[in-house]
Order: sequence, then structure tokens, then C-alpha cells
Amino acid sequence: MSLLKSTATIGSCTLASRVLGFVRDITIASTLGASMYSDAFFVAFKMPNFLRRLFAEGAFNSAFVPQFSGMLAVDGKEAANKFSSEAMSFLLVILLAVTAVSILAMPYLMYVLAPGFQDNPEKFDLTITLTRITMPYIIFISLVSLLGGILNSSDKFAAVAATPIIMNLCLIVVPYFVGPMIPTGAHALAVAVFVAGVAQWLWLVWFCKKRGLLPKLVRPRLTPGVKKLLYLIGPAALGAGVAQVNLFIDLIIASQFDSGVSYLYYADRINELPLAVIGIAVGTALLPMLSRQIRAGDVEGAFRSQNRAIELALFLSLPAAIALMIIAQPIIAVMFERGAFGALDTAHTFPALIAFAAGLPAFILVKILAPGFYAHEDTKTPFKIATTCVVINLIFNLLLMGPMQHVGMALATSIAGWANVAMLMFVLRKRGWMKIDRALIVEITKMLAACAVMAGILVALHQPLAPYLAGHTLVKFSALIGLSAAGGAGYFIASLAFNTLGTRTRLKKRKC
Repeated sequence: MSLLKSTATIGSCTLASRVLGFVRDITIASTLGASMYSDAFFVAFKMPNFLRRLFAEGAFNSAFVPQFSGMLAVDGKEAANKFSSEAMSFLLVILLAVTAVSILAMPYLMYVLAPGFQDNPEKFDLTITLTRITMPYIIFISLVSLLGGILNSSDKFAAVAATPIIMNLCLIVVPYFVGPMIPTGAHALAVAVFVAGVAQWLWLVWFCKKRGLLPKLVRPRLTPGVKKLLYLIGPAALGAGVAQVNLFIDLIIASQFDSGVSYLYYADRINELPLAVIGIAVGTALLPMLSRQIRAGDVEGAFRSQNRAIELALFLSLPAAIALMIIAQPIIAVMFERGAFGALDTAHTFPALIAFAAGLPAFILVKILAPGFYAHEDTKTPFKIATTCVVINLIFNLLLMGPMQHVGMALATSIAGWANVAMLMFVLRKRGWMKIDRALIVEITKMLAACAVMAGILVALHQPLAPYLAGHTLVKFSALIGLSAAGGAGYFIASLAFNTLGTRTRLKKRKC
């Protein structure tokens, strides 16, 4: 399957998931607003989500997929299945232990996770309770990550990409049924997180079993394959999850400000739409492809794959980042401003979105560059770079939190993201694992020119549409869609005119 086709498959499912995610967030914002209950739930949701992204999706996938893909290509399906069974059994023991200890130690962990909540005992206790409910999610979602790695390595992307859709459906539907039986809407959402983990796991179990790829539960042992996996997972935990580490630092510091956690959450949710649709999709499709090319000795093919992946990622992420920065205020107002979420909340949230959007291309490029190391089974270098970037993020957090409060946290994350890209690219080129071709430079120049056209359209139309963007729900949604569509159309037409990524050439071929 080609990189473009794989990316399109993953991206389309992710887009559907994110649309449902917006429905979910609109419901949460309307019900909980930016309040004690929303702060408590977002911390409770962030804890298992953080562990998932850092260890399950990040470190585990980065170490497991190249190893499993190599075995599948060289040693055959039986050897690969044996390795996946050993990995799953060992992983399950670790997950059960981590979850049990976390639940028991939650009151002490909360002093680290949200130290600012101590001043409000009710809020502090509520967060502990909700996090205990959500913590078992990490067990099921980590198993989902393993099963997803198996399917992705076999070029079966659709089922895995659809799992977040299940997550969002659960968070929308489950609270409706369990809400009347438990104390608050925040409790209902926490229960929904747990149910979502079970549902996602069962979904992929069915697909793996259908294709004869379901790992079996065996006696946990430190086999050579598992030892190698653990050796690679350790450093990859930070190497693949630097953005998550930085967001987690933001969470700790933002808890010092009233509703700071909620403002960052809502802003990050908007920013994560293109990040997930583009970055995760391209990175997920690229890793197994690079692993096979490098194992086969096709160095030039690997270089081409990297360059084309960067082109595709920037073609989509640059206009998304610029658009989010220009129309951040109407996006937040239209998406969230209703019910308990008021105009003041919008005023506090949209500057954080601008700051996050400034780093959007960097967050996406990290997901494209990191597989260049993982495909060579090098997880130590991204770890060292990530550690440096965490320090950079912390320094800028401390520098910016005074004058900019929670917005400073978002900007520090973006600065650390760009530093991460610069260092990853420098090391890849120095080692001869990446070669930037002339075509990439030319295409980036064309993209920037097309983005300038789009920016001009958005700025020109923003003010005339302002009254409609502040109107009734249907009117303002229509106005925002119209504004976004005009900017998108301008970018696409400019891309055609400049023949960016060969768009004009491909269009002519299709007509022929």
C-alpha cells in the first residue's frame, strides 16, 4: 500500500473520530464549562491518556512495530505471532502492576499531577476519585496499541484508525445512560472512559482473530525478543512522547491558575485535529514502510519515503497552522461558547490556541522524523533529544508563566517542539539516515506562497463575517464553515497554480 493511500485511510478515519470528538467536547463544555468539575475530569482523563501516548502508542509502537515488521518479513508469520504473544503477556503483567499501584497511591500522585488543586479540598478529592475510575483504561488501551501495531505492520490500517471513533462514541453515549445513577456529570464521563477502553480492545481482538494475528496469553518470560523490546522501549518513552511530556508539565503548572487546565484542554483539542489527521496518519504509515526498506537495504527508497512524507505533512499542516492562528477566536467561540462556557472563557482560551498552532507543523514533523530512528532500531537518540526538549519546555514555562499565565505554557510547548525538529533533523542528516532533496525545498517554497494567498483571504473576510460569527448557532456555524472553506479554496487554487506536489499534473492525468 502506498504512503499516500495508507495516510488517506488512516487520516479519513481519524477525521471522523475528531468530528465526533468535537461533538464530545461541545457536550462537555456545555455541561461542565470551565469549572471545578471540568478541571477534575480533564486531569483524570489526562493521566491514563498521558501514559497511553507516552508508553503505549509512543514507546511501545516505536519499539514493537519495527521488530514485528522485520520478523514478519524475514522469519514469517508464525515467528512474528510467537513474539507478539510473548510481548503481550509480559506487557499485561506490567500494566496490571502499574494500574494497581497508581490507584492505591493516587492521593500522593495528585500532589504531583495537580498541586494547585490542594487549595480546594473538594476539587482535590473529586480528582482523586475520578482518576481512580479512569486508570484501568491504560490496561485496555495499551493492549489496543499492541494489537494495532500488529495490524499496521500487516498494512491493515482502517480497523486501528477507527478505534478513536469508538472512544468518542462512548464518551457521548455512556454518560446519557449512567448519568442518573451517579453523583455528577464528571463521574459519568470517567465511567465512559473505562467503558471505551474495553470496547476498543474488543474491536481489535475481533479483527486480529479474523486475520489469524491474535496473540495468545502465555507464561510471561524474558525471552530474547522481549528483552530487546524492553531495551528499545525505555529510551523511546520520551523519544516518541516529547509533546506529551511537555503537555504534562503544562498541566502541572496550569493547575496553579483558575481554570487554566480547562483553557489549555479546549485549545489543545482544536490543535489536535490536524495533528492527529496529518501527523499520526503519516507517521503511522511511514514506520512499517521505512522498516521494510531499511531491512531490504533500499537506502534511496527510504530517503524518498522520508522526503515525500515531509512534503505531504507540510502541505496539510502549514495552512492548518496559519488558519488556526488567524481565526482562533471565532473557532473557539463557535465550537464551545454556549451553556456553562461563556465569552470570558473564549477570551482566555483562544490565545492558547494561537500559541499551540504556532508549533503545529513541528509537532507533526516530529512524528515524521522520529520513525527515521526507530526504523534503524535506535530509540536512544530521540530519548536524549526529547530530554533536552523537556528541559527547554520547562525553562520557557517558568519564564512565560508570569507574564502570560496559561498561554505561556502553550507557547513553551511550541518552542520545545521546534527545537525537537531541529535536533532530530540535524542528527538524521549527520548519520546519513536522511537526505533532503531539491524537490522538497522547491515544494516548501510553493506551499508558503499558497499559504500567503490563504492568509490574505482569511484576513479580508474575517471582519465582514464577524456579525454572523456572533449570531445564532446555525448562523455562526455556517459562517465559520464558509470562512474556512474560502481560505481552503484559496489555498487549493494557489497550490494548483503553483503545481504544488504536482497537483495540477495529477489533475490533468485524472481528466485524461
